[in-house]
Amino acid sequence: MRAGRSSRARGEPAACEYYKAPSCADWAIAPTGLVIRISMAFLSRRLGLLLTQVNRAVEQRHFSITGACSAIQKLTRVRVVDNSALGNTPYHRPPKCIHVYNKTGVGKVGDKILLAIKGEKKKALIVGHRMPGPCMTPRFDSNNVVLIEDNGNPTGTRIKTPIPLILRKREGEFSKVLAIAQHLV
Repeated sequence: MRAGRSSRARGEPAACEYYKAPSCADWAIAPTGLVIRISMAFLSRRLGLLLTQVNRAVEQRHFSITGACSAIQKLTRVRVVDNSALGNTPYHRPPKCIHVYNKTGVGKVGDKILLAIKGEKKKALIVGHRMPGPCMTPRFDSNNVVLIEDNGNPTGTRIKTPIPLILRKREGEFSKVLAIAQHLV
């Protein structure tokens, strides 16, 4: 509520006054929005917090109780975007994530994962995923990874696709990956 304006000046009844429900004639004359506001005001005094919680859910129009879609988790198919020998050879089965190295088990950009690729286990770094991320981070068409060695050095010498600028925040860990990237978005 703005300073200097009372609820009476806005046409609302004061909190101490008894609110009288509108008659049938008032329902026919009043515009639809006013009828809804009057009925909501009447019910909110009667039902209290329960109605405000339901009203918030209706305003948001989001009734799902499940979490957001996961970015990269176990058994997610990924695309290797560097020019390493293992990533460039044609494969019958696409590479799959078999472990995510963090507490949640859901990998985002900058997380390390373990891949099963051509019958081998290799570590990889996530450089893009399909799920929308935080504000101003790009959403990719595929789940992109770069193969890395155990010490964090990239296996390939070039990265074929653009990688997000958000990796610059963790430049100490991924400085060699950023060095071989051709484009940053």
